[in-house]
Amino acid sequence: MSFRLSILTILFFGILHTATAQKDPVLFSVQNKPVHVSEFDYIYKKTNGEKADYSQKSLDEYLDLYIKFKLKVQRARDMQLDTIPALIKELSGYRRQLANSYLVDKEVTEKLVEEAYQRSQEEVDISHIMVKLSSNPQPADTLMAYKKIMKAKAALDSGQSFSMVAKEYSEDDNSKNNSGRLGYFGAIFRPGFYEMESAAYNLKVGKYYKPIRTAAGYHIIKLNSKRPARGEVEAAHILLRTEKGKDDKKQLATIDSLHKVLSNGGNFEKLASEFSQHQQTAKKGGYIGFVSTNSPVEESFKDQVFDLKSDKSFSKPFKSSVGWHIVSRISKKPVEAPEIAKRRLQTKIQNSAKGKAGKFSRQELAKQAMIVKIKKEANFKEKASVKKQMLANIDSTYTSHRWKKVLTNQEEIFSFGDKMKYTVADFNEFSKTASTRLKRNKNADPKLVAKAVYQEFIDDSALKYEEAQLENKYPEFKSLMREYEEGILLFEATKLQVWDKASTDSIGLATFHATVPDKYQWKERAVVDLYTLRSGNESKVKEIVTMLGSGKSPEDVLSTLNKEDQQILSVQEKEYEKGRDKNLDKISWKAGAVTAALKNDRTRSTSFMVIKSIKAPGVKTLDEARGYVIADYQDFLEKKWLAELKANYKVEKNDKVFRSLIKK
Repeated sequence: MSFRLSILTILFFGILHTATAQKDPVLFSVQNKPVHVSEFDYIYKKTNGEKADYSQKSLDEYLDLYIKFKLKVQRARDMQLDTIPALIKELSGYRRQLANSYLVDKEVTEKLVEEAYQRSQEEVDISHIMVKLSSNPQPADTLMAYKKIMKAKAALDSGQSFSMVAKEYSEDDNSKNNSGRLGYFGAIFRPGFYEMESAAYNLKVGKYYKPIRTAAGYHIIKLNSKRPARGEVEAAHILLRTEKGKDDKKQLATIDSLHKVLSNGGNFEKLASEFSQHQQTAKKGGYIGFVSTNSPVEESFKDQVFDLKSDKSFSKPFKSSVGWHIVSRISKKPVEAPEIAKRRLQTKIQNSAKGKAGKFSRQELAKQAMIVKIKKEANFKEKASVKKQMLANIDSTYTSHRWKKVLTNQEEIFSFGDKMKYTVADFNEFSKTASTRLKRNKNADPKLVAKAVYQEFIDDSALKYEEAQLENKYPEFKSLMREYEEGILLFEATKLQVWDKASTDSIGLATFHATVPDKYQWKERAVVDLYTLRSGNESKVKEIVTMLGSGKSPEDVLSTLNKEDQQILSVQEKEYEKGRDKNLDKISWKAGAVTAALKNDRTRSTSFMVIKSIKAPGVKTLDEARGYVIADYQDFLEKKWLAELKANYKVEKNDKVFRSLIKK
């Protein structure tokens, strides 16, 4: 498809956009098929770029090109090329690819990027109550965890304080004794915690959210406060370690001394390298990189970094859980322009989709939300009784490769709108290739697996329904589909009318060649012997030239220099047209003339040419000029084809509308 697309790009002049219905007059029509101003305007700007000056000359030229394009497309339709099964299949495949891209990019990624950008402007201080779950919990474990988190919620709903409920129910040892407080975070939260992020950013200060599920388990989130995002600061530090419960007077005295040295102009990097007890950063002058609100260090440490107001400033000594520090600010990242920030966020979001967050990933949760919305908009209806009976008929072979077509019931099981209806038999077909079924352990409950596959079937059908609506939702999608269809038709029509005919019509090609004999002419040509000496034998050039000058033939020279165990010289006869070889063009064109010897930098060989004879200018035969003749014959056929199209198809231009486009 990539080759066809590249050809279509050349033929097609770029990407076109459909006209909008309002205030979009018709510029011209071909056989009463209208082309609107918006379509022409977009392709004109797209193709010409900075040269799109809207001058009458430029617009005239481009309008002529575009009318020719539309004429060819109309002819392709009249040839019924749009009914060829292979082309219909290709267009269908392209549509599916493009639709998938739109569903991901337009319905999911673009919205996620915008959401993440808006959230990134603020940071949230949150607390939580957590009930842990393993990465692949058993249903019984999930139920137990859910019941526990619901008990915690009931306690909160009854009026108990968040702090007390956290101490009683939370399984997060790091926060339960601190009223469940996690501290400040900024978007984007780490993979698998998108639901936590959404809860935090959607809450009002002081409120808590119903239990949510993340990659770690169940949570109840409370929002303590919000503040403007602090950005990122590049920093370095000096650390003197302390041990819990032991006297740290010595470390305190040392850190105070270091601070005095810094205050008197001491070099931070040098002091960090010499005194810091954080080995990973000490060897880099204390450098710790960029610190953000989400950095995995203590909040008090981050606060000290962000309190520094200027580059090269440093903090007073302060203590953390690991020891005494002094931090220095190296730089602060400037606020990014929205478009740059969004590109960075898009990359981060797309990369997170490749991680291990699975069903808790940002994309997957957004996709599920989109499916819920699709089902609502499409008036999704499910027949519970048919579903129940279908799942009851699932047997033990469902999770094995032995499972064959067994569900032939044509009863409707669910529907989207009035037209997209699915039966039990359709579920059977979907199950055949469902990876969820094929990858499950043989010991898995077949009915539970079938239930999961059924949900996948609904989700897949919802996306197909949405794909069918894309032309109505996104004008540019409709445009792209029309563009590709017209591109395929243009490609096939041109292939039949021009390219194939020029290559296979031997009589027509010969006739065309005969009508323009003077066009395909040889210039003066030199027939030469090319002598090539292996590396290390360049000194023999003069000897060879002397031998040839004394009447020796090339064969004599070869037999003299080459031995059975050492072939140092080769000779090839070649023919060059005047102007084709710079070295040859430097000498007089006459028999016996010798070019300068040249050394090949790659092979280290040395070569020169001796002219044997000169051929006078003359007409090229069809075989000699075939490539050029075919190219010219194609141009001839295309012009002839266009003349026929203009004669047989009605083209109407709206001059008033055209004049309104002219700006200079």
